[in-house]
Amino acid sequence: MDIYFPSSFPMCRGITGLSNNCLERAKRLKACVGGFLQRQDLSSLCKYRKPRLTLEECLMWKESFEKLLTSKHGLYAFKAFLVSEFSEENIAFYLACEDYKSTKSAAKMPSKAKRIYEEFIGSEATREVNIDYETRDITQANLKSPTASCFDMAQYRIYILMEKDCYPRFLRSTAYRNLVNQLTVKSAKARNKKAIAARPPCEEDEPK
Repeated sequence: MDIYFPSSFPMCRGITGLSNNCLERAKRLKACVGGFLQRQDLSSLCKYRKPRLTLEECLMWKESFEKLLTSKHGLYAFKAFLVSEFSEENIAFYLACEDYKSTKSAAKMPSKAKRIYEEFIGSEATREVNIDYETRDITQANLKSPTASCFDMAQYRIYILMEKDCYPRFLRSTAYRNLVNQLTVKSAKARNKKAIAARPPCEEDEPK
């Protein structure tokens, strides 16, 4: 069975140095864990999170990647999907950049910028994202005088990567399809219940 490894999967950085036995074990582990996570439903979006997710909002995610990210429930579902694909560092980096751009104190920017760079971009990054060398070099140079826009190029690259690669797979995923089906059934039951409640009483039900 062929195993797909996302381009940003951390194991790939040192993959050539692994023995065949070790590599096969890693592949089997990823397949098992990834398959388990992918089979998990997102029922908590329907039952426990407030306000509860509606079918209309869920279907709206298909319209654009932006609408998915701007939906609180959509962002939660997309994060869960990326965890199942071992590429959650992409959305984590994107959100870290959004938080960084909202920093009001200029004095805090250097330390926050350094922390983001070391976690997601640097050569020893624990959650390294997949960006080209030119973008990496430009971002590193920007850190010499950090501004609100110093991560813009890197953030844009990751946004496009998620939009073109991860987002279509999310819409095709079993988890998303199951969520749509679950909400469709729930919506149909609610409509039927409302229709029955609005139906005029039968003659035998009327008081004499």
